[in-house]
Amino acid sequence: MKAIIPRKIEEYCLRHTSARDKLLRELEKYTNRHCADAQMLIGPHEGALLAMLVRLSGTRRILEIGCFTGYSALCMAEALPRNGRLTTCEIKPEHAEIAQSFFARSPHGPKIKIHLGPALETIAGLPASARFDFVFLDADKENYVNYYEAVLPRLRRGGLIVADNVLWSGRVLAPKKKTDRAVVAFNKHVRRDPRVECVMLPVRDGMSLIRKR
Repeated sequence: MKAIIPRKIEEYCLRHTSARDKLLRELEKYTNRHCADAQMLIGPHEGALLAMLVRLSGTRRILEIGCFTGYSALCMAEALPRNGRLTTCEIKPEHAEIAQSFFARSPHGPKIKIHLGPALETIAGLPASARFDFVFLDADKENYVNYYEAVLPRLRRGGLIVADNVLWSGRVLAPKKKTDRAVVAFNKHVRRDPRVECVMLPVRDGMSLIRKR
């Protein structure tokens, strides 16, 4: 992933952000050492922002699309109240296994439930009454619009969707590949949707905060 923000500025921001939990630091190191696709990890700065948004919004129910090794889920679960719940979707068993092993060691792990399989199928299979206050979208970019349309009806009014990688290493400015074009299409889709209001932030690889009207 190409850096959007100068590394020294990003490091300065992290030094002036509240310290991470020890288990999160361990999970980050484990992922970097053992996972070939470790660049998918959201990292401590973005994780801290997610936790802050969960706390500020008074969220109790979270849906995460794209668990990977569980870093983002643990960040958000820590910010949930004791009776809060986080449903996370992961398609790769090896990633889910790593995530669950760390959830089992966290006091916030009982708040998290992993659903293994394609996220669109998981969402469709949820009870009709299932509603969420907060959605974190960080899975395959070609399906971003499909995920968005699947979760928006389940998001409460005033609820928040946070979409990751919306700058796609800057390739949104000159899209060439299929994934580049998918991210551009998603960004346009959200911006033109009268059901929501949005703001895009140049945090790490870009994050869009999308509030349901």
